Amino acid sequence: MSLALLVYFAAVIIAPLSGPPPASELSQVILQPFRPLLGALYLGHGYRFFAPDPGPGHTIRWTIALPDGSTRTGKTPDAESDWPRLMYHRRFMVAEKIAVLVPPPFAPAEAREAAKGDWLPLVKGVASNLLRSTGGTRITLELVEHYLPGPQEIVAGTSGEDLVTPLGTFARREALRK
Repeated sequence: MSLALLVYFAAVIIAPLSGPPPASELSQVILQPFRPLLGALYLGHGYRFFAPDPGPGHTIRWTIALPDGSTRTGKTPDAESDWPRLMYHRRFMVAEKIAVLVPPPFAPAEAREAAKGDWLPLVKGVASNLLRSTGGTRITLELVEHYLPGPQEIVAGTSGEDLVTPLGTFARREALRK
């Protein structure tokens, strides 16, 4: 039993240490005999998601047309309005999932069209939920990849531009019938 516990704890420790770069080559070598155990017990989580080099964050920016002719703008996730905090985290994960599936605006048109089948149903779900919760008639969605400045830019006080990818304009079914 002691040996089994020791192997288990070693697997729990080695999994995050041998994650994606900048993990050392030694940790990758040590990980090899533990791979079957990590897979069977689902211990190979993405521990580095919030690590030193997480990559840029994403939000979905929206503009909704309301029945009275006015418009309303917002974003999801929104740390100010998504409460409880678990709601913010869930919406954050939705935006990140969509960001993985949507090619950037500078990708070839064929690649963007081929990927639509993967991301469009998720985007339509987001549009539908926002239209329902706000009472809107039409919504325009954009995926915003927030620029992640490097250390030199932070010291210099400079920053780059966010990358904005249009996701489309969607209407309520009732609005389409009118």
